[in-house]
Amino acid sequence: MSPLPPPGAPMPHYVSTAPFDPMATETMTAAQSRIHLASQKQLMWWKFKQHRLALASAVFLIAVYLMIIVVEFVAPYGLHTKNVDFIHSPPQRVHFFNDGKFVGPFVYGRTMSLDMDTLHRLYSDKPDDVQPIRFLCRGDAYKFWGVFDSNLHMVCPAEGGQMFLLGTDRLGRDVLSRILYGARISLTIGLIGISISFCLGIVIGGLAGYRGGVFDLIVQRLIEVLQSLPSLPLWMALAAIMPVTWSPLVIYFGITIILGIIDWTGLARAVRSKLLALREEDYVQAAQLMGASTSRVIGRHLVPGFMSHLIASATISIPSMILGETALSFLGLGLRPPITSWGILLTEAKSVSVIAFYPWLLFPIIPVVLVILAFNFLGDGLRDAADPYK
Repeated sequence: MSPLPPPGAPMPHYVSTAPFDPMATETMTAAQSRIHLASQKQLMWWKFKQHRLALASAVFLIAVYLMIIVVEFVAPYGLHTKNVDFIHSPPQRVHFFNDGKFVGPFVYGRTMSLDMDTLHRLYSDKPDDVQPIRFLCRGDAYKFWGVFDSNLHMVCPAEGGQMFLLGTDRLGRDVLSRILYGARISLTIGLIGISISFCLGIVIGGLAGYRGGVFDLIVQRLIEVLQSLPSLPLWMALAAIMPVTWSPLVIYFGITIILGIIDWTGLARAVRSKLLALREEDYVQAAQLMGASTSRVIGRHLVPGFMSHLIASATISIPSMILGETALSFLGLGLRPPITSWGILLTEAKSVSVIAFYPWLLFPIIPVVLVILAFNFLGDGLRDAADPYK
């Protein structure tokens, strides 16, 4: 043990003046050093990967959105292809073995007979008619994105055969192909609509919470008026304004704008409440003293502080947009043919008698449920990952 210094002498200095090297710390393990040196994005990614359900939902949604880019190639039939000999044909099963021998994926051919008592078509399989399913084949012609002519499909029925994996509708159109085509409209409406509502919510709510005063008072009264109106009648009224003479593309963007304008109020109020709490923080006052503009203070310093809440709001709002379009189209007030969406497909199953005899016409509701669940699971994972220090 070293002796104590004499009274009045300076205490010995044991702090090293050498530059600090975190990798040279003996007590720090490799895993700890990896975490300490990781960036914010790396921490978020590691936290997100721990949420297995959110990761699987992200993969599913990415696959779905990539599919709608090449839906003409993925769908086995064209959007308007009619098979008049197979109206209201039930779904066909895919088989792999015939008479104990492996054949590969195939379906059996069908014959149709008419029930004279109910006048309903009855279909039965022909075991001797094996129709192999083709892959990367030539089928119905289409114009890819309205530019390139092609007839290449990922999967096709046999030459001269039929393949209706989800059945057909009242005009003999393949339900599976129409569900795939309808995904392009229903899913993009959610993205475009949330972009509009996000911009309105962040800008209006951010200014109301940051500035306060008369502007905040006006915004709050406007939000209260909009939120007091019933959503469905408001949608119906705004959708009825659009003339029937408008083109389907204009109606599509009109419905998107309507959904975006209606949905911004909840996000704006949430942004306002957060900014009211954060605008008095020291780092905000420091940015103001340094001459930062209002847009920079809000966008660079305040909004990142509650990004997890914004991410959760976005992933929850997208399903509400999809449901809004589906409800409007189902009621005949939204998109109209020849545009095809999941809501328009569900109009085929409005009556109880149709559902009783042709239940496969309800299949378009399955992708709606799957996509909404995937967005909700993804929102949970992103919300947790946005704040990896918790």
